[in-house]
Amino acid sequence: MKNKFYHYIQNLQDQICEGLEAADGATKFREDIWERPEGGGGRTRVIENGPEGSGVFEKGGVNISAVHGKLPEAMQKMFGVGEADFFACGLSLVIHPKSPMVPTVHANWRYFEMYDDNGKVINSWFGGGQDLTPYYLFEEDAIHFHQTCKTACDKHSRSFGTDFYPKYKKQCDEYFWNAHRNEARGIGGLFFDYCKATEEMSMENWYDFVTEVGNSFLEAYVPIVEKRKNLPYSSAQRTWQEIRRGRYVEFNLVHDKGTLFGLKTNGRIESILMSLPPRVQWVYDHHAKKGSEEEKLIQVLENQKDWL
Repeated sequence: MKNKFYHYIQNLQDQICEGLEAADGATKFREDIWERPEGGGGRTRVIENGPEGSGVFEKGGVNISAVHGKLPEAMQKMFGVGEADFFACGLSLVIHPKSPMVPTVHANWRYFEMYDDNGKVINSWFGGGQDLTPYYLFEEDAIHFHQTCKTACDKHSRSFGTDFYPKYKKQCDEYFWNAHRNEARGIGGLFFDYCKATEEMSMENWYDFVTEVGNSFLEAYVPIVEKRKNLPYSSAQRTWQEIRRGRYVEFNLVHDKGTLFGLKTNGRIESILMSLPPRVQWVYDHHAKKGSEEEKLIQVLENQKDWL
């Protein structure tokens, strides 16, 4: 399974990078191949402003990695186990557009194995999801993103008597919650973790589901980019985007499990912090004006809704 899934994310990285380059229209991803001293490595691809600031994406990364070795002590405590060997692979992406009219997007699909002293797999699971973080709320975009997620889920839910979309939509709303701000990071999507084999779902079934979601990513995001990338915006709207990006940074550094896992397993710091936007503001005691489009967004982030 680990070889099968790693092969899948290698191909998915190629597909997503090609799709995003076409949407950007001005620049290409640059690639870094890196190795982890304790075992494994990855392929990081980053896109940044095109020539003279052209292009849609100010900064973004689409990374794959496959790491293995001794499970670090911090992770032993997290999983409630003693010393063990592990393998983890996944694709993680974050795209920060230049225009505040185009939403930031994040996605991740991953697979994890743990072994006993004889190298036998004693635990394995899938995790992942995709979520959208707009700066200005276009409800039809939110509906499109969530409908694409639901369509991917429904192809597998019905086979196993479980309705995946509402379950994983709820988990996404709960996970991407900035508790110290009492608001959501964005408008959600899907989030699932510790997807293990059961009587109803084999690991092959989980593989089919996770790859279905991964394959839906470009369909979920690129049409939104194409619809919004040429809309005009003001410097005040750009400032609002940078203030909201600050909340994104706060979540990733304070709450995000993937970031913390990377930092605690001696991950490659450039790849881990690739998710952070290049231009951010923290304005003291900032509040959106009453009745504004900015306040409309905040009201949704404070009270997550069912888009479908």
